[in-house]
Amino acid sequence: MADKAKMPANIDETVALLEAGGYVSDRALATVLFLSLSMGRPLFLEGEAGVGKTEIAKVLSQTLGRKLIRLQCYEGLDINSAVYEWNYAAQMVEIRMREASGDTDRDAMESGVFSERFLIRRPLLQALEEQDGGAPILLIDELDRTDEAFEAFLLEILSDFQVTIPELGTIRAKEPPIVIITTNRTREIHDALKRRCLYHWVDYPDAEREMAIVKVKVPKAGEELSREIVAYVQKLREIDLFKNPGVAETLDWATALIELDKIALDPQTVSDTIGVLLKYQDDIARIQADEGQKILEQVKADVRAAG
Repeated sequence: MADKAKMPANIDETVALLEAGGYVSDRALATVLFLSLSMGRPLFLEGEAGVGKTEIAKVLSQTLGRKLIRLQCYEGLDINSAVYEWNYAAQMVEIRMREASGDTDRDAMESGVFSERFLIRRPLLQALEEQDGGAPILLIDELDRTDEAFEAFLLEILSDFQVTIPELGTIRAKEPPIVIITTNRTREIHDALKRRCLYHWVDYPDAEREMAIVKVKVPKAGEELSREIVAYVQKLREIDLFKNPGVAETLDWATALIELDKIALDPQTVSDTIGVLLKYQDDIARIQADEGQKILEQVKADVRAAG
């Protein structure tokens, strides 16, 4: 991990911080990120899958030299998986050993087995503890996959950066973590949680910024191929697909075409590799038909016109 870096002092330094980690940001995102860091407020990032929300937390961890603690959300996520649980197997061994040695003091036994020695720390509890290099980056990823009960539990942590363990008491963060929350908006998140955060919608990038992203992330892609890839993806997002390709898919496609030694798009290559961009068969079938050919012809014409 890099040495701990200073927090950015303004928006321009925030842009530079992201660029240092290979993240091409627009000014609106850099502004809300700067405010989140300077105000000590969680940052709530919403947008389609694959637009770079999770990457922001990873870049912050890299450029600020902070530990990244990631809580990957899923349906049924509970406190035991997110915050803490007791090592029941080790506790049972401890109890049997005490009984075998003749120790029958129940109060002492209870305080012994419910001590930090038997506590398994999950991501949220880890994020409240002191870390080498300063407060960690806490990434709560895809919060919309959980249920409302888990959202309600998060309120205590995001309000006071503390969690209560009945057997041990309340654990508070000496230095609050830098919190990034992401959601793909498969459902609405409750207002009570959003009010504790700064909010930003992460949209698909325009052609100019997506081109800059390809140059940074896939530098081996030639100029003509990069322009055609970006133009093609931008055209796909204009039509009525079940799932539009994100930036992650753009980069995957560019990398795949480099592996195939392509220097420009052609109909056969697009047909053969379209599964890198699109993940639903109906979308793939539609693009492999006449519509895909029309898009490619338009892309070729636009790239030639742009010189």
